[in-house]
Amino acid sequence: MGQTITEKIFSAHCNQAVYADEIIQTNIDMVIGNDITTPLSIKAFRAAGAKSMAKPDNFCIVMDHFIPAKDIASANQARISRDFAKEFGLKNYFDERDMGIEHALLPEKGLVVSGDVIIGADSHTCTHGALGAFSTGMGSTDLAYAMITGKNWFKIPHSIKVEFIGKPADGVYGKDLILEVIRQIGVDGALYQALEFCGEGIAYMSMDDRFSLCNMAIEAGAKNGIIAADEITKEFLKGTREANGNLRTEPKYYYSDEDAQYSRVLKIDVSKLEPIVAYPFLPSNGKSITEALKDELKIDQAFIGSCTNGRLSDLKIASEILKGKKIHPDVRLIVTPGTQKIYKQAQELGYIDILLEAGALVSNPTCGACLGGYMGILGDNERCISTTNRNFVGRMGARSSEVYLANSAVVAISAIEGKISDPRK
Repeated sequence: MGQTITEKIFSAHCNQAVYADEIIQTNIDMVIGNDITTPLSIKAFRAAGAKSMAKPDNFCIVMDHFIPAKDIASANQARISRDFAKEFGLKNYFDERDMGIEHALLPEKGLVVSGDVIIGADSHTCTHGALGAFSTGMGSTDLAYAMITGKNWFKIPHSIKVEFIGKPADGVYGKDLILEVIRQIGVDGALYQALEFCGEGIAYMSMDDRFSLCNMAIEAGAKNGIIAADEITKEFLKGTREANGNLRTEPKYYYSDEDAQYSRVLKIDVSKLEPIVAYPFLPSNGKSITEALKDELKIDQAFIGSCTNGRLSDLKIASEILKGKKIHPDVRLIVTPGTQKIYKQAQELGYIDILLEAGALVSNPTCGACLGGYMGILGDNERCISTTNRNFVGRMGARSSEVYLANSAVVAISAIEGKISDPRK
């Protein structure tokens, strides 16, 4: 019987053919923690009486949510991870000196590659499936188990095949494709299933777009999102190798069989797709930009960044729209590059100057605004157009505030116009 790419990755790790619904224990190639979740993992690690880690070089801590610390509590919490990293001599520990949002930083550093099994105590760990890896979020206690044993348990998910037909229309990016998928199937439409993205449309997408696409698989309830590696993936990994001197391990490439079994096949003609705006209070509340314009939605804040859309291409898109323009006097535009390297590249290419001249505030890499922690909190009844991944009640601040999700171009033009607008016009 044919296998999906997800089943093949697990089969390779188990040294035998395995299929959906089987419960297996397998080795983990990379375990990821951050400044919020790692202290809980460390507590469980110590409670278990563990004295050593099974694979310290396969454990990565990225300080990205409240770094630099926003208050005494976050500073004390960060200290727990810092002390642990020093105690065990962790080589994959990233703090203020080399910071970045974890799901942008790890691919950049070559720490995750095709064919890996990856877990992280963050729901958007599914981002790394863009490289052709199995990558999923788990709890902090699950991380502790992997820290101690180097392994973890999985129920192999069924797969939904999402086929993107045609070439994406102008102004349509990976963010729009995943918002359309979620609009069609709902926030629980892929519950504990793999979203396998394929089709002609993928070939037109950059790695940045693919990371955005897989990043929000969890917003449809999926266990993981995954895209089979192609020449674009391999070129990205080649560039990563050249930038870092090596990769953590050699990539392994897997592809679904023609007779693989899927629980569902979803086909979307991306040539007919418009930019999508997801209305409060669910990512599934998507409307085309044409529909959104009818509502004349004035905004108080615009945000470009996060693990979904804080990459170099997002800053490029925004700077091209904002060049020679000024943001609306009633709008705050906050831009958060995904990593320090992205920030530096954007500066060298002139993007940062353009953003600053337009009136934007450019922050350090952080998850702060996206989760309503700091660096962009919304007040009562304020409205934000954002490139982030969630728009739940109170997600970015006050419970009466509203968050609308969109791509970087929509956010940039909206910041200029003072209302949700169409960048294609």
